[in-house]
Amino acid sequence: MSGELVVVNKHDEAVALDPRSVLPPAIRQAGPKAEEKFFEFFAARIRNVNTRMAYLRAVKKFFAWLEPRGLSLPQIRPLHVAAYVEQLTKGRSAPTVKQNLAAVRMLFDYLVLNQVVEMNPASAVRGPNYSAKKGKTPVLDADEARQLLDRIDTTSVVGLRDRAVIGLMVYTFARVGALVAMNVEDYYPQGKRWWVRLHEKGGKLHEVPAHHKLEEFLDAYLEAAKLWDQKKAPLFRTTRGKTKTLTAQRMTRRWVYEMVKRRQRDAGIETAIGCHTFRATGITNYLTNGGTLEKAQQLANHESARTTKLYDRRDDKLSLDEVERITI
Repeated sequence: MSGELVVVNKHDEAVALDPRSVLPPAIRQAGPKAEEKFFEFFAARIRNVNTRMAYLRAVKKFFAWLEPRGLSLPQIRPLHVAAYVEQLTKGRSAPTVKQNLAAVRMLFDYLVLNQVVEMNPASAVRGPNYSAKKGKTPVLDADEARQLLDRIDTTSVVGLRDRAVIGLMVYTFARVGALVAMNVEDYYPQGKRWWVRLHEKGGKLHEVPAHHKLEEFLDAYLEAAKLWDQKKAPLFRTTRGKTKTLTAQRMTRRWVYEMVKRRQRDAGIETAIGCHTFRATGITNYLTNGGTLEKAQQLANHESARTTKLYDRRDDKLSLDEVERITI
């Protein structure tokens, strides 16, 4: 089998895998056609490398569970998939279980379509019921968000970079994956305003006008880093040890997460925040100040307003205010 499978490793770096290294024994035993279609499913049907890695992990876990049971590929039945899902529900969240089941179901759909197996054993298996009405992402209130930004020491280019990174997530509702994919040219003038171009999932580009505070943060960072003329270069770069100087290497999502945790500790914020916190914080603050759900959906580049609603945490404050009415 020729070719390679590009996935994302634990350091959030795209790497190429040897196809045979990811083949479960049951697939290998089913013959060359099964091997080809298994590899083709991940390489050709799933374009996003992060999704590809998540689905590959899910499928490998399923086949690893099957292996001691000695089942060949044609012998796998709905009962086996249902038993696996039942085991998963004991230690994992409902969304995780549903994603694992979806990965197995999609793989077998592809194998059926290409006449590798006769039926999809996962098609009749139901995952756990799950309906989220409010997101679980921790959110900062406006004062905490300002405290976090104000506590960043901006006397070095690293501090200016970190303020720009967090500011971009707050003011554009950007996903961290879209942020780290940006080049210098993705911050650009148009008319009388500056805009940012976000590289979203599936290769989609999402353009958002820059808030005046974000312009201030990005301008200061680009000036200190001397990056204005390096249009094709990564916008946000890693640091060289503790020297407070930047490398030419692009920041990864892991780098950003670790930076956020450091800045959280430095600011004395106890809320257990992550990168997604700033997306939820920005959306909640926007809605609190009179923004509409429809426009928030557009700014966040969500397909559905229901998804945007999960980030609306205005009711959290209402609940706390009501609890304080108890005067016992």
